[in-house]
Formats: sequence, structure tokens, C-alpha cells
Amino acid sequence: MKPHKQLAAVIAALAALFGAAFVAGCAQDDTAGDGLTKVRFALDWTPNTNHTGLYVAQNKGYFKDAGLDVEILPFNDSNPDVIVDSGQADFGVSFQDAATISMAAGANVRSVMAVEQTWATAVSVLAERDDIQSPKDLDGMTYGGFGTPADQAVMSGVIKAAGGKGEFDNVTLNTNAYEALYSRDVDFTVPYLAWEGIEAEDRGVKLKHYNYTDYGFPDCYQVIILGNNDFLEAHPEEAKAFIQALQRGYEDAVEDPDGAAEILQQENADLLTDVDFLKRSQRILSKDYMLDADGKFGHQTEQQWAELGKFLYDNGLLVDASDTPLTTEPDWSTYFTDEYVAD
Repeated sequence: MKPHKQLAAVIAALAALFGAAFVAGCAQDDTAGDGLTKVRFALDWTPNTNHTGLYVAQNKGYFKDAGLDVEILPFNDSNPDVIVDSGQADFGVSFQDAATISMAAGANVRSVMAVEQTWATAVSVLAERDDIQSPKDLDGMTYGGFGTPADQAVMSGVIKAAGGKGEFDNVTLNTNAYEALYSRDVDFTVPYLAWEGIEAEDRGVKLKHYNYTDYGFPDCYQVIILGNNDFLEAHPEEAKAFIQALQRGYEDAVEDPDGAAEILQQENADLLTDVDFLKRSQRILSKDYMLDADGKFGHQTEQQWAELGKFLYDNGLLVDASDTPLTTEPDWSTYFTDEYVAD
């Protein structure tokens, strides 16, 4: 089964499963016992600096001040797009490329805020590789991949944009891809620069990175917040209150990355112990990734959704709920909204 069809099938099956559970009695009471409106939030991974603003907002009482009781659902390997689509969470973390594929397949979600304005990953190789001076040199080499629907297409697209043929061997290794790169078992992979990039540096592994957009490849909102459309329609004021409280938490992280990293660690002390690492990671994100060209946080543009979306569409990665490839480009303006984000 092709990757995009796998995702569509997973979305349909899990949405049905979660939906049945919801109808069977898992639905929450919208109002908590203290009069606060309950909001459920799904993480995409264990807590990390992509989530700092969420924990800052929780820690500083921004959600409570907005009349909300926010429950952060524990990460359990489930796709947050599916969890939000099914209504088991009202909001969740996702990524523009993955969310585009989900929405094309019928997921009942929309992006309501951009956490990171640009790719926070890059094509990375060992610095000692003098035979690799550009992504175009990666033709015929081995990629340590992650098995996501857009993974191979994006890497091929970057290589082509740099002047290559986009032909390479793809070995799905997930997070083992980094060790494979360090040991030269693969030639290239895509670390998250504010996390694995720091880990490599701490281990004395020297890498060189090639940014996708330097070669004309479309940009991507690396991290976004998805909202369930039914929740947005039924609770517009609560949705706005949640997004703006969350926005405030992330804006605090931009202005005070060290203080925000300390809060992230305090809120997840059983999982995160190296506060210095978190501070370094948050500094990178706050400085280079979280604000748009106007110096604002959270906003999105139709142009950016359309440019990456067209690439995914042209490469046959967008299918409908019946696994049939789309024959016309979607209306990209329906994939996101800025209506809940404060100016």
C-alpha cells in the first residue's frame, strides 16, 4: 500500500474507532466542576521545546484566566491529526505537510495557529563528507528516512530543486536515522536542528546542513496547532480564548527563552532533566523559527499553504477519503484560519 493510502486508511479506521468510543460515552462534560470550560489538547510527541508555549500558558494561569481547564493528553504514539479529527481532542500539534494530507483525506480539522514559521529541519550530512557540497550530490546515496507519507517526495524534491535527479535509496529508520548517519550507515537524514542538531554537537559529531528553501523548495509551517472544526463552530469564543492564551505562552517563550525552558522542565520534571539543553533549544527556536517576517507570532498565509500544498498535490500525495487521488487542487484557504490569533 502506498504511504498516502496508508495514512488515509489509518485516518478513516481510527476516526471510526474513536468516534464509536465517543458516542459510547467517552464524551466529556464541556464544563468542569469549577465552572471552567474543558479543552483537551493532543501532543505529537513527548514534551519538548515545540510545546514550550503550551506549558508556559498552563503554568502561568493563562488558560484559567481565560475560563478554561486545559487537559494535556499524554502522548501514546497515536496520530494527533486522527485524535483531533475524531473529537477525542479539541486541539493538537501537527505539521503543515502532514496536516495537508490529512485534510485532503477528509479530516475534520483546520490549522488555527503556526508555532514555527519555517522548516526547522534540514538535509544533514557529516561535515567530513567533501563529496557532498549540495543536495544535488545526494543522488544515488542512502537516506535515513522516517516513513511518513511525504518523506521521500520532499527529499526528492529538495534534491531536484538543487539540480539533482532526486534518486536515492530510502531506508526507514525513524529516530535511529541519526545514529545511522553518525556511523556512516546512511549518507543523509533530516534532524530537527533545535534538538538533534544540539545532541550531535554535544557528542562532538560535526554536521553540515542544507536548508530546503535555499534551493527554491516550498517553505513549511514546521509546527502548527490543529483545531477540530465541530469544536470551533460550537465554541467560537472558547476557541479564541484558548488560542490567544496559548499564543501568549509562546510569545513569552520568544521573549524569555531561558525562563520558558525552565517552566517546560518544571512541568515535565519526570521526563526532562537537562534544563541547559532545553534553554539552548528554546533559544534557537525563539530566535530563528517562531516569528514571521513582520515579527509576529502565530499567523499563516494562504501563499505558504498553497505552495507546499501544490507540491504535495503534484506528487500525487493528496487523496480523498476513498483513496482516490485528487484531480483538482483544494481551496487552500479552508485549510487554515487566522481568525483566532491576536494581532
